[in-house]
Amino acid sequence: MSQIFISAAHKSSGKTTVSLGLCAALRARGLVVQPFKKGPDYIDPMWLGRAANRACHNLDFYTMQHDEIIDAVGYYAQGADINIIEGNKGLYDGLDLDGSNSNAALAKLLNAPVVLVLDARGMTRGIAPLILGYQSFDAEIRIGGVILNQLGGSRHEAKLHAVIERYTDVPVLGAVARKSDLEILERHLGLIPSNEQGDADRHIEQIGTAIGTQVDLEALIALAADCPAPAAPSASPFSIAPLAQPLRIGVARDTAFGFYYPGDLEAMQNAGAELVWIDMLRDTRLPAVDGLFIGGGFPESSMQSLQSNATMRDSVRSAIEAGLPTYAECGGLMYLARSLRWNETQCQMVGAIPGDVVMHRRPQGRGYVRLKATAALPWHASGEKDAQIAAHEFHYSALENLEPPRAYAFDVLRGAGIDGHHDGYVYKNLLACYAHQRTTRHNRWTEHFLGFVASCKSQRGA
Repeated sequence: MSQIFISAAHKSSGKTTVSLGLCAALRARGLVVQPFKKGPDYIDPMWLGRAANRACHNLDFYTMQHDEIIDAVGYYAQGADINIIEGNKGLYDGLDLDGSNSNAALAKLLNAPVVLVLDARGMTRGIAPLILGYQSFDAEIRIGGVILNQLGGSRHEAKLHAVIERYTDVPVLGAVARKSDLEILERHLGLIPSNEQGDADRHIEQIGTAIGTQVDLEALIALAADCPAPAAPSASPFSIAPLAQPLRIGVARDTAFGFYYPGDLEAMQNAGAELVWIDMLRDTRLPAVDGLFIGGGFPESSMQSLQSNATMRDSVRSAIEAGLPTYAECGGLMYLARSLRWNETQCQMVGAIPGDVVMHRRPQGRGYVRLKATAALPWHASGEKDAQIAAHEFHYSALENLEPPRAYAFDVLRGAGIDGHHDGYVYKNLLACYAHQRTTRHNRWTEHFLGFVASCKSQRGA
């Protein structure tokens, strides 16, 4: 079980395209590929997971402890031939000045060799000091090779090869030509998710073929084999308590809503919950479920279709009014609001939240957040009301004109939330927030949510 860490000198160097191309190319060779992504991002893992045909899991210093990261890699790497770990931003970039949460720190923690993806546009001799600097900055990081990206042609490639061979001892593992058809389209939050791009599989195959022919896969496989992945723990690091009774949890999953951590869904299923997938754009009403989970996504891109599906909106609103335990994050919050406005268009949404969502040109909340639970949080286990929750947010929208009374589940210690001070709007058995939570050893929100759903079901039965 081998592993490789794909990083870059800086953001937007093309490492996601290279990483998913490697996943697709290695899979096409018959290898079982396990992808991982550093940070809290949803979109890159969706592409990586689709390319590998195996769920991509996030590795995040902010929400996970070091031993939890190691256990997660060992656990999900079981049955795989190679791990592809994609970094975020540049190799040495991170929140802290000491680099303790950088890509380099993660590569060091996992003892994974690093392949640098370098955007070589406009570069010739200057690439040598760049590589030498990255090598010497931290002697504990093994830079096992570079992949040159965005090359202008064969002459450009030849010059870069000659410079790198003369001044460094780092092998060139690949040289990728500049081609627009290898790029993944972007929008305001970054890459368009794979669940929205109708020809995603064809695009992935195309990228995999290009990367497979322009990267020395044999050399990369050999490099990865030098540093095996961590041993597998006896159980998933995201295990939660098993349910005492069966539950059906509706999960919105369509082109508007797709931001879910695979570990969260897996934790609920392993606990005994049946997940019922719901298409908010095409299904006419909610199925019979005990609880509802509406994750993040891009409802603004589908708001006309969401508005047109009035029977589903009415069904959701009626269910929430009747007390259906519901958890919504970011895009889910937007859908449950009274209306959604983007540019010059305003569409009616569910109306369970008496406020209007407005899309802005700049992010209204972006980055890691820290929340403190209030007495209004409906599902925390006994004795955990004062616990702080590490999560993240990334939204261009704001919830405006919110009518009183207002009850919030969280005080925002870091981040923006709904109003800069609070997050987690509570109404009956609904909790809707901008923050994205993740099940970890220190935040078993899925366990608490399922417990709350089970309690509500028992009360209804009584």
